[in-house]
Amino acid sequence: MSQTRIPCLQMRGGTSKGLYFLAEDLPRDTARRDAVLLAAMGSPDARQIDGLGGATSLTSKVAIVDRPTRDDVDVDYLFAQVVVDAPRVDYGQNCGNILAGVGPFAIERGWVTACDGTTPVRVHMVNTGQVAIIHVPTPGGSVAYAGDAQISGVPGSAAPLIVEFQDTAGSSCGALLPTGHPRDTVEGIDVTCLDNGMPVVLLRAEDLGVSGHESCADLEANTALRERLERIRLAVGPRMNLGDVSERTVPKMTLIAAPRHGGSLATRSFIPHRCHEAIGVLGAVSVASGCLVPGTVADGLAVLNEGPTQRLSIEHPTGEFTVELTRDADGEIVRAGLLRTARLLFEGHLHVPRAVWNGDTAAHSNGAAS
Repeated sequence: MSQTRIPCLQMRGGTSKGLYFLAEDLPRDTARRDAVLLAAMGSPDARQIDGLGGATSLTSKVAIVDRPTRDDVDVDYLFAQVVVDAPRVDYGQNCGNILAGVGPFAIERGWVTACDGTTPVRVHMVNTGQVAIIHVPTPGGSVAYAGDAQISGVPGSAAPLIVEFQDTAGSSCGALLPTGHPRDTVEGIDVTCLDNGMPVVLLRAEDLGVSGHESCADLEANTALRERLERIRLAVGPRMNLGDVSERTVPKMTLIAAPRHGGSLATRSFIPHRCHEAIGVLGAVSVASGCLVPGTVADGLAVLNEGPTQRLSIEHPTGEFTVELTRDADGEIVRAGLLRTARLLFEGHLHVPRAVWNGDTAAHSNGAAS
């Protein structure tokens, strides 16, 4: 037989789509595992024609689910971003959209027993060491995918999943404000570097000669803008404790502007070189957090309410993303909650060439590639 069969589920999680594996079904060796994931998606190839990837970073994602390595969770979740047009797999970040599918996946695979009503699935996000709780609707003890919840960037409606994050500040960079300042100047532009689950850099769109309300196509066609954003991204990587980010997909560069559709802030995010048609889950959490920190570049642009709990609507090219942030008495952000949906698309076996992996040495794999 010229190919190796690997059990796999394909799921939509939020506004992303990815492949979901049990760690025990993949190679133990991380280099071999990366080769399998590249073959699974069809990378490197701009069309990903020889794999299951969808030719965009939003559809070239992987969740690797494993037995828990901590006593306070149900499963471990390792996120892998498979680069579309380069032979590289990035483990340097979380993905909150793909995370939304981990709860249903763990129940579908029988690793978590469903309750009649709602089943909380506690997930250890291996990439950064944080914990999230996914509240999965399970009427009658089975995962419900149909429902009335709608999220921007996904057609139709589905059952609501509530994803709750705690203690995500500094998960990748060591601090909510990794440079130690709410505002820095890089390449002559004021920026705010943040990490509340996802490293992002906020920049006022007007400072870069755009409105921040352009279409993704228009922004991607602006070569001078993209080159300037990349220079800034490379410069802030070491300042954010991320090191050389030339071969990484973080930090996410986010242009911000005053809202136009009743939200809290308008955004255009680059991930890192393509303009996101929406905004990532944890990226939205970090952007919303920047609205609450005095002195950031969002200060004066963001529309806020009063009280310890803020519900912020982050506008993006195809709609909005609502993030609920709770602060303690000292003003520190202690909780982030948000609404997502997910759907099981396919269950079966993925095939990769035996020249990539012959199926031997399958074992648990809790760590990211070194």
